[in-house]
Amino acid sequence: MPDLGPLWLTLGLAASTTAILLLLGAPFAWWLAQTRSPFKPVLEAITALPLVLPPTVIGFYLLIALNPTAPIGAFWVTLTGDTLTFSFAGLVVASVIYSLPFMVQPLQSAFEAIGRGPMEAAASLRASPLDAFFTVAAPLSARGFITASVLTFAHTIGEFGVVLMVGGNIPGRTKVVSIAIYEHVETLRYAQAHVLSAVLLIFSFLVLLFVYAANKRYPVHVG
Repeated sequence: MPDLGPLWLTLGLAASTTAILLLLGAPFAWWLAQTRSPFKPVLEAITALPLVLPPTVIGFYLLIALNPTAPIGAFWVTLTGDTLTFSFAGLVVASVIYSLPFMVQPLQSAFEAIGRGPMEAAASLRASPLDAFFTVAAPLSARGFITASVLTFAHTIGEFGVVLMVGGNIPGRTKVVSIAIYEHVETLRYAQAHVLSAVLLIFSFLVLLFVYAANKRYPVHVG
């Protein structure tokens, strides 16, 4: 029976990443959906970079940016006494950046599909922008929130290159399930690799099944 520690660590990483990206990604996606700024294409391209860049490239630059001699890494060491590299906190930072498009793009599409009509109607009823967002935009974008959250969670669980570069392979600290599978295969422990791989395979299928079922239940609202 394989050690399930990496699986619990991975689930914690995926949950943390999804929660953080919901808080940060939803406002950013809303802004992208509403803005007419000339810088919008630039920001959209930057957001989508993790979709086309090799994970090792992102991981390498994150390793440079988060190491204790860099400003961000040094600030974290001063604040917490621990390093961002080769730590769970570093994995969260890397996962938030690497999974950003999986949260922002579905939400942006859902927000854009609403159009300006419902928000203008809410404004005419004297609803503040924040009230209108939570009482009108968010409920109408339920499909986008579900899809974005599930895809972000699932994508984080499947990460390998980025987490390996930033976190290494420290049991109980940074050894996530994808790295554990690779280690089992490398050491010819195929039975353990089969168990963890089967868990991820079943999980991935259930994720896709849930997304497609949710998409049918929550139709797109076009303003």
